Amino acid sequence: MKNFLTVLFAIIVCSGNFALAEGDLWDNYGDQNIYGQEAVSDKEFEQALESKKGKKKRDKNIPKGESIQQSNETDSILNVSKELPILLIPLNLKLQDGSIIPTGHYQVEGVKENGKTYLKLYQAHYVIAKLPAAETNDDFGEQAINFVKLVPHGQAHVQIVFGNVNFNAYSIIDIAE
Repeated sequence: MKNFLTVLFAIIVCSGNFALAEGDLWDNYGDQNIYGQEAVSDKEFEQALESKKGKKKRDKNIPKGESIQQSNETDSILNVSKELPILLIPLNLKLQDGSIIPTGHYQVEGVKENGKTYLKLYQAHYVIAKLPAAETNDDFGEQAINFVKLVPHGQAHVQIVFGNVNFNAYSIIDIAE
């Protein structure tokens, strides 16, 4: 039975009419302009290659007109320092001149003017208070680069601690009665 199937298979394979294609199998398939493309001559093809050789590829990740001079990490650190940290003052504070800082939320900016350090408290772009501060190398145990917080300092005082990329400072203020 095996021999019979083998002989039958060999006869079928040998009796088939095989046509061998010349060149590529796709040479005569459909129209050359089947997708609306026109044939390009060899001369046009060479001209297109020559025109592309002189041009440099531009990195698409780099915006036009800007030069990159720092890493992304440095850029993000510099942007963090532009955002002013917010401080919640839950009680009224009394300044040395007798004025009161009321309870509220304040944006705090540390500045150096005429060799002295100050903490400016802002509400809605208005300076509410300009507190004299002492510059320090202490980071007050904070993990953040840009920070401000209110810390108790004895019975009648609080301490505002501030830090940013440029410097760290603190200011001690009396609690209003």
